[in-house]
Amino acid sequence: EDGERGSRRSWGLLVTAGVGGTLVALYAVATPFVTPALRKVCLPFVPATSTQIQNVLKMLENRSGSVVDIGSGDGRIVIAAAKRGFKAVGYELNPWLVWYSRYRAWRDGVHQNTRFYISDLWKVSFSHYTNVVVFGVPQMMPQLEKKLEEELECNARIIACRFPFPCWIPDRTTGEGTDTVWAYDLKHS
Repeated sequence: EDGERGSRRSWGLLVTAGVGGTLVALYAVATPFVTPALRKVCLPFVPATSTQIQNVLKMLENRSGSVVDIGSGDGRIVIAAAKRGFKAVGYELNPWLVWYSRYRAWRDGVHQNTRFYISDLWKVSFSHYTNVVVFGVPQMMPQLEKKLEEELECNARIIACRFPFPCWIPDRTTGEGTDTVWAYDLKHS
């Protein structure tokens, strides 16, 4: 009877450890995906479609300088821009997506021309970029519009995907529906 009780206790500890370990692992994996949803402005990860990527690349035709993708997700835009010869940078809050982006850039042979940073867009200055891509949500666009207007130089191009900026008038538009892309050329000095 004592042996049976001891093996039951060992089995109980094993199950408890297994369940506890699983919960810790789930927490570690899920936290970066859930935490952004708890922020004031939610920026969910929705991968860019191939049509959206093509529309962004259209807006980058005949442009020079660097490209930055604000909220770069899994790095699709950054990698596509690097394949077109741009030095391209992505800022993303989710560390898992940043690590995955770095792996994809390496796998696609463009890691020399790409950089991915784990960072909150509100804590980064975009002043040294000439081409800015953003997949925003309506709630953040007015504040981001003001931030970019203060930081970017004249002749910078801002490319908005899915949602336009509320006050700016786009210089070019391409695509339709959720694949629509708006380009804004800053003309202030």
